Amino acid sequence: MVFAVALAVAIFAGGGWGVSHMTRLAARNISLTSIGGLSALGVLLLVGLFLGILMVAPVSPLATALPGLMMLAWTGLLGLNAQLAARIIPLRGEEYGAGFRTMLVSGVLVVLGTLLICPVFVPSRWRRRGGDDAESTDGEDEIPGRPAQTRLLS
Repeated sequence: MVFAVALAVAIFAGGGWGVSHMTRLAARNISLTSIGGLSALGVLLLVGLFLGILMVAPVSPLATALPGLMMLAWTGLLGLNAQLAARIIPLRGEEYGAGFRTMLVSGVLVVLGTLLICPVFVPSRWRRRGGDDAESTDGEDEIPGRPAQTRLLS
């Protein structure tokens, strides 16, 4: 749950600020290779790195699925009622909220949401990390008086 909240905050705050800042620079015809553009790009890269680490790290798949489902639901709400979807964005007057709105209406959130729910469908992500009982070598599953090799054949 902690990773899910951290990822949602990173996408909202970091992604929202980075997108808003880059959009504002591009609207003023300021090069994205300026200090402001590179700092926004750096923040977006850090958010993407955090997202990528959570997708491949041996953590619960819910760490990415919960923010992903939230993004998909928000995009669905945008299709049903665009005014409500824009109105419930927190901090709409700040750069974070404006950038998040840009990501919402441009379709970036639906792509991110779809990407973030993918680890849920990988069966190995739901298994415990301690190992499987069938491959246990500690002797707990042994039948008394029978060697382990014959147990596999019977």
